[in-house]
Amino acid sequence: MNIQLIGVNHRTAPVEVRERFAVPEKQLPEALQSLVKHPGISEGLIVSTCNRVEILAGLKNGSCDLREFLCQYFQVDRAEFDSYTYEFREKEAIRHLFRVTSSLDSMVVGEPQILGQVKEAYAVARAMGAVHSELDALLTRSFAVAKKVRNETAIATSAVSIASVAVDLAKKIFGNLKGKSVYLVGAGKMCELAARHLLANGAESIFVANRTYDRAVNLAAKFNGQAIKFEDLYSTVDKADIIISSTGAPHAIFRKEHGEQFLKHRRNRPMFFIDIAVPRDVDPTLNDLDGIFVYDIDDLQQVVASHVADRKREAVHAEEIVAEEVERFHEKLQQHDVVPTILSLQEYLENIRQAEIDRHRGKFGEITPQQEAAIDALTRAMINKIMHTPIVALKTAAKSPEAETVVHLIRRVFNLPEKSDEPQAKSTTNGADS
Repeated sequence: MNIQLIGVNHRTAPVEVRERFAVPEKQLPEALQSLVKHPGISEGLIVSTCNRVEILAGLKNGSCDLREFLCQYFQVDRAEFDSYTYEFREKEAIRHLFRVTSSLDSMVVGEPQILGQVKEAYAVARAMGAVHSELDALLTRSFAVAKKVRNETAIATSAVSIASVAVDLAKKIFGNLKGKSVYLVGAGKMCELAARHLLANGAESIFVANRTYDRAVNLAAKFNGQAIKFEDLYSTVDKADIIISSTGAPHAIFRKEHGEQFLKHRRNRPMFFIDIAVPRDVDPTLNDLDGIFVYDIDDLQQVVASHVADRKREAVHAEEIVAEEVERFHEKLQQHDVVPTILSLQEYLENIRQAEIDRHRGKFGEITPQQEAAIDALTRAMINKIMHTPIVALKTAAKSPEAETVVHLIRRVFNLPEKSDEPQAKSTTNGADS
């Protein structure tokens, strides 16, 4: 398997950089099409969340310059953004993916949202045919590893979500949330989580605005809230004390002039904006206005830090599970690389055995079924003894860097066709253990 991963996340790049690489949900199919058409790429997956944008690719041969794809697709200057990206290949790419799906690489270690986000990205890529054989097996295994981490550790029991961190910040602003009104701009899962946390902590009224009004109605109904048509957003948002925004808009929807109007209508009563969108929904200059407090996704890091200590012990155990699973999966991949040669060798020698039996059959005269069986058993035993040494050599080499050299040598000694000359086997994979 030739796999490569490139990305930016909350550890390597600030939100103003991450938003340059964000892929809105509606544009994901088009981005995937561009990815798999890029030279050298046979399969691909794109994960785009508020904290990360990552591209996982299966390569046709050797390596591929994924940075070139990033620059071309997102129209960014390579020299300007190279320092923010990270890149992994083969075993390290597997390790990174397993850590991501297990929520060990998240801003909030143990949060459950990232697994769902990767599964959604996988579903889109698979439906388009962008993910099939090798990446399919890798991704489904990553989901099983994430399940194992959750089942065998307590990493999620003390975890906090981005939504709950946002509530903590709101408490610092207002003291408590009793009687406060909340405006959700966007009707996605993150906003729904935020609403649950806010209501559980004393908030009373919920307003929901979304570009698709039916989704706003459905979410508002869950909390006995009020749905607002998106075109009425600016004339109604000043009703709220806390605004949580996550729309996926390509540019800021709340600018400084909007904030000035909101404060005027509220007679300078404070407003708290929590911007969990990437690209950001709220222009940072709103922070310059007295009475308006704006926190974006990076600001939430400060609150997350206070929750980390409780999960360190469980995270260590989870990392051990991931390390074991990486070794197991990588070893399976290595053995998979020598299987075609083993099968080719078996077929080659079996054809010789059958041809020799057929060539000498006329010399035997009339033989009994028992004699026929004895001849078959004798020749099979001879072939098995001949195959034993090269097969052991192949299986042993599969675990070492010299695997490709041994495969090439055995194919040459037995005059077997090179792997690229053989018809490709049809690959099938099972679903994730979820």
